[in-house]
Amino acid sequence: MIAAETIITAQFYDLDPMQVVWHGNYPRFLEEARSALLDKIGFNYREMAMSGHVWPIVELRIKYVRPIRLQETVKIRARLLEYECRLKIDYLITNAASGEVLTKAHTTQVAVERATNELCFQSPEILVEKVRRLL
Repeated sequence: MIAAETIITAQFYDLDPMQVVWHGNYPRFLEEARSALLDKIGFNYREMAMSGHVWPIVELRIKYVRPIRLQETVKIRARLLEYECRLKIDYLITNAASGEVLTKAHTTQVAVERATNELCFQSPEILVEKVRRLL
């Protein structure tokens, strides 16, 4: 499947009082990788809106394996698992230097018609075509 990666270095403002990245910042990190993946597909949030759809996240699951610490540089990989009826994306956060697994996650997004606010049971054809071109 299609994948994209991004690199992030944990900053002071990412930390909690225990001096590790606060758990609430992980979705922001995942979003950076998801945006890189959607850019690679050619269906980022601007294209989603232009297609007449919004794509809310309906599921987010995070497995914290080891905490990310101040100034630790991490690689976040987002990999598309499903696209025909929903967007299911798998994430892996690793230490950029050692490759040690730090976090595993996935998100599920569904297409909703912007005009009617109705859930679509299939992904819009424009997305399906863009993904198939890259496979």
